[in-house]
Amino acid sequence: MGKPLSSVIAFSVLMCLMSVALAQDISSLINEATFNNMLKHRGEGNCRGGFYTYNSFLTAARSFAGFATIGDPDSRKREIAAFFAQTSHETTGGWASAPDGPYAWGYCFIQEQGSPGDYCQPSPQWPCTPGKKYYGRGPIQITWNYNYGQAGRAIGVDLLNNPDLVTSDPVISFKTALWFWMTPQAPKPSCHDVITGRWNPSDADRQAGRVPGFGVITNIINGGVECGKGPNPQVQDRIGYYQRYCGLLGQKRGTQPYIKSCALYNEIYALMVASSPIPKIASPSSSMALADIQTKTFPIMLAKVN
Repeated sequence: MGKPLSSVIAFSVLMCLMSVALAQDISSLINEATFNNMLKHRGEGNCRGGFYTYNSFLTAARSFAGFATIGDPDSRKREIAAFFAQTSHETTGGWASAPDGPYAWGYCFIQEQGSPGDYCQPSPQWPCTPGKKYYGRGPIQITWNYNYGQAGRAIGVDLLNNPDLVTSDPVISFKTALWFWMTPQAPKPSCHDVITGRWNPSDADRQAGRVPGFGVITNIINGGVECGKGPNPQVQDRIGYYQRYCGLLGQKRGTQPYIKSCALYNEIYALMVASSPIPKIASPSSSMALADIQTKTFPIMLAKVN
């Protein structure tokens, strides 16, 4: 006896939805071999980045519904390339004459090097836990107690009491970086909105030279140090990683229209909020604080993720 027509239709619709979901899944854009080739030396020598696995990245990425799901496959690959380029610079162990080139050494370090401080800013909302330090950890080198607190709330983990989870659980580690990537911080847009074309620059942005492209993302992450200062090695390092990753991912449109270096910006986001203290993300290769994340007073749009 044949199945009722309604059951056949329902099954067909379910299979169609499953096919669409599989096609949209991030694993259809980056496979494990490509992931390992991108982060080729992350577990070699003094590098501890072998901690980061393909499956931990997939698990974390799937918790953020918008990440690498906007636009056609080429656009989605561009977001993956941009995310890994920026975080690879933050965690790089590369040098000019490194084997396979300087851009094959991303994700070498999982925490700030040297003798990092406590990074504790008194806060009634995000109180520091006695004995805990909030120095740079993870792909984005998240720093300061209030950033740990906000990231932890968003991903459902108590990072104020357990900041070391960012260097002991690779899924949590990736989630902190993705939280930063996906979260706008007024007056800054989110990195995600910039790379996906959802950000519309204001007249002030355009007058300052901030137009959609990779350079604005650098400005969001580390504008106070790298942008508006003319060509510099840090900006070029980020671009070098981006170009390499676009190539490995088979990003068909090429990268040139989207690079737009921030080196010649007339104004940087950090200067727009100069009335507030500007905390930093720490460089993985030194104890010097580098990248601007957000001021203490920035409003944050927090979203609970799975």
